[in-house]
Amino acid sequence: MMSPKRPGLRLDDQICFALYAATNAVTRAYKPLLAELGLTYPQYLVMLALWQDSAMAGTDLAARLEVGPSAVTPLVDRLESAGFVTRVRAADRRVVMVAPTAAGLALEEKAVKAQRAVVRRTGLGARPLADLRRELRALADRVVAPDPSSRGAGRETRA
Repeated sequence: MMSPKRPGLRLDDQICFALYAATNAVTRAYKPLLAELGLTYPQYLVMLALWQDSAMAGTDLAARLEVGPSAVTPLVDRLESAGFVTRVRAADRRVVMVAPTAAGLALEEKAVKAQRAVVRRTGLGARPLADLRRELRALADRVVAPDPSSRGAGRETRA
């Protein structure tokens, strides 16, 4: 038996579903291109952070990727096994630094080609793509901000 239609509960009206579908499409577009490099999409994100910021503490890497340290550890383990990163203890022995190896750095040029191929598939020019990234980043920041429960009460929202 079908449930009655409720305003705001239509799948096609949900921003969460639109984001989910877009994320899945983008990661599927990356998958075969990154496989040629020996990377999964999450590993690619780790490498992007390291290419941009160089060596960093594992906890800083997790913060940069906006995930918990336990999510980064297995990614770094696999990247280290593949020879793309190395771990080194910092002066403070409690801190483990993660850095790209020469092989990891060599992947960057190949990754640029994969990234450009996916950008082409979006059909977006540089400006609309930058605007979209900015809007999505702002959306993420708003969603993780403390909920001002008294503000916005009564407004129609769909997430």
